[in-house]
Amino acid sequence: MREQPMRPSPISATVDFETDGIQHGFLRLPYSRDDSAWGSVMIPITVVKNGRGPTALLTGGNHGDEYEGPIALFELARSLDPAEVQGRVIIVPAMNYPAFLAGTRTSPIDKGNLNRSFPGRPDGTVTEKIADYFQRVMLPLADVVLDFHSGGRTLEFLPFCAAHILADKAQEERAFDFVKAFAAPYSMRMLEIDSVGMFDTAAEEMGKIFITTEIGGGGSATAGSVAIARRGAMNVLRNAGIVEGEPEIMPTVWLDMPDARCFAFAEDAGLVEFMADLGEPVESGAVVARIHPTGRTGAKPLEIRAGMDGILIARHHPGLIKPGDCCAVLAVRIEEQ
Repeated sequence: MREQPMRPSPISATVDFETDGIQHGFLRLPYSRDDSAWGSVMIPITVVKNGRGPTALLTGGNHGDEYEGPIALFELARSLDPAEVQGRVIIVPAMNYPAFLAGTRTSPIDKGNLNRSFPGRPDGTVTEKIADYFQRVMLPLADVVLDFHSGGRTLEFLPFCAAHILADKAQEERAFDFVKAFAAPYSMRMLEIDSVGMFDTAAEEMGKIFITTEIGGGGSATAGSVAIARRGAMNVLRNAGIVEGEPEIMPTVWLDMPDARCFAFAEDAGLVEFMADLGEPVESGAVVARIHPTGRTGAKPLEIRAGMDGILIARHHPGLIKPGDCCAVLAVRIEEQ
């Protein structure tokens, strides 16, 4: 049976990726719904281009309740001067725009988690259509990809920039060079719980230089966390040779997530109490958190113990936790890459 060719994406761009200058526009996805029969999802996008050179794709709002990236990228889209650019910068502050508007991790339209939906489908759900467009149109344009993440409403992180361990060691080395250039307070050799369907994996499998962040969390942003994102985005553009000048290098602590022992999960519901704060050391076997039952008084709390020596880099947020929730994440300090 002959394989059917893949349908074209239903998304159309109101910007021209090949035109010099600065363009502010939209990725328009037709979306017929009760309140708008011929409606659309309009994803804001900016393209800044000046002559020949590498392309950086800068994205935020892959999850809609993570705000440092969108704040930094909406500002960068306003302020970046094409005369300062040699090459091209594509800025999408809120990839999963429906989730971003709702302030939720997943889309309110189809409950799709964009960062678990790649490679997507042109005839799928709204979230799958967005993933398909980035897979087939946006990623092929890029040389380096910076995708901003933070803890959202359910996690709080030490502020770090990260790349993954890759089979292609030359690609891996270049990625960690960009992590160093980003200059977050912490720099991470990152382990994913589940990399299937991720934007990260899609980019890396194309041979793209991909870096990401986890900056703050708790469903908001601070002056400090936004400053890290702003500086990091410009440092990436400088390191790529797209914007003139050297990256503004700041001290960073290098961390590694070596294996699954990094993660501690809740096995019961209750009120979580942490026995260490972010950045503090934790010994293997030590109690990193306690979960207090809330159904009655007098019940003994459940202890969550560390599976390895390390420092606490992420914790559950807010105070109530459910079975299966990630409670705590540890990492170990390593020498500079």
